[in-house]
Amino acid sequence: MSTSSNVLSEEQFLCPICLDVFTEPVSIPCGHNFCKACIREYWNSTVLCQCPLCKDTFNRRPEPKTNTTLRDVGDHFKKMKVTDGEESSSKPGEVAQVQQMIQERLQKVKEIKYSVELSKRDAEREIAGSVEVFTALVRSIERSQGEVIEEVEEKQKAAERQADGLTEELEQEITELLRRGTELDHVHLLQRFPSPIKDWSEISVHRDLHVGTVRRALSRLEDTFQKEMEKSCDAELKMIRQWSVDVTLDPDTAHPKLIVSENRKQVSFQGTRRNIPDNPKRFSTHLAVLGKEGFSSGRFYFEVQVRGKIEWVLGVARESIIRKGQKAVSPDGGLWALKMKGENKYEIKDTPPIPLFLSQKPQKLGVFVDYEEGQISFYDVENRSHIYYFTGCIFTEKLYAFFNPCDNSEGPNSAPLVISPVNHTD
Repeated sequence: MSTSSNVLSEEQFLCPICLDVFTEPVSIPCGHNFCKACIREYWNSTVLCQCPLCKDTFNRRPEPKTNTTLRDVGDHFKKMKVTDGEESSSKPGEVAQVQQMIQERLQKVKEIKYSVELSKRDAEREIAGSVEVFTALVRSIERSQGEVIEEVEEKQKAAERQADGLTEELEQEITELLRRGTELDHVHLLQRFPSPIKDWSEISVHRDLHVGTVRRALSRLEDTFQKEMEKSCDAELKMIRQWSVDVTLDPDTAHPKLIVSENRKQVSFQGTRRNIPDNPKRFSTHLAVLGKEGFSSGRFYFEVQVRGKIEWVLGVARESIIRKGQKAVSPDGGLWALKMKGENKYEIKDTPPIPLFLSQKPQKLGVFVDYEEGQISFYDVENRSHIYYFTGCIFTEKLYAFFNPCDNSEGPNSAPLVISPVNHTD
């Protein structure tokens, strides 16, 4: 079993501490494996509780977990080692095949554990990021609340000071009037009273001192939220770009009034119908074309330039979307899409359509699909903003990128839709 021709070697089943075949193999949080007694004895002999191999340190001693896979394989290895001569001489092919299967499964176990570890790190990073963001937002809200209270209280104090001044002045005039009123008649009083006599009819203390205070504070908070949203979306885009795919157009699906470029990365509208063969895949109602590549699992992302256009439809369609006759205009018909129609008019294709109000005109759209999660998201790539997402979708067949450059009914619209390469470093 230890010869170079074997798929498995004895070294793969040796404890890193005792250098013997595993006895009661256990795994510790960093993923390394040891004999149960070996790792306990090692931890008892050291001040720090750490992994002997990678030196990861633990705040408190973890409870090692039995590695049942390694235990079973190790036991099997020991048995095979005892009968190595007989097994190898009688059925070498079968032994090698079993060893190969074991090796493949051990590798898969490592891959799964590694994926879980990466997922755990991502989750911890996401949690830490969310705590940082929401802590900052809470502080902004508390600060804004304090500023509102301070502003309202200061205005109220100013109003009270004004009222106190007016009241004092009025009381002085009243006292003077009472004193002189007993001595003189009215005409004589007016002649001797200090001139001019103040007209109090238009003087008052306003009650609506605080109108707009909360609204202005909320407006400032909205700016803060918007900045945090941009930062969050930027990080989100960087992450989902790892699932970018090389999408190309399928000319066999293109409507006869569409032109697909030779490199199959651009599609544009032309007014005349091309004389091309019809086929079951070709759209005859939608001015549309599908991507060549279909996806039935996992995640995928692509970007499309819409610069220079005033009308377009972009999204994802299922394989069975209606291509002849009635148009599919919603997820029920197998289309999940975003539409621009005229300057700054956007809507989600649904029944009825859902209007969108975008603060900036997108020049490049990003489309992200998570097949298992049933989610489709749209992004404004250059402005780093999230536009819309479909959630709770149930996908049961292949999905294809959907492109509709639209006609010139809204005005000059000859610019093509262009599938853009994804910049992973931006």
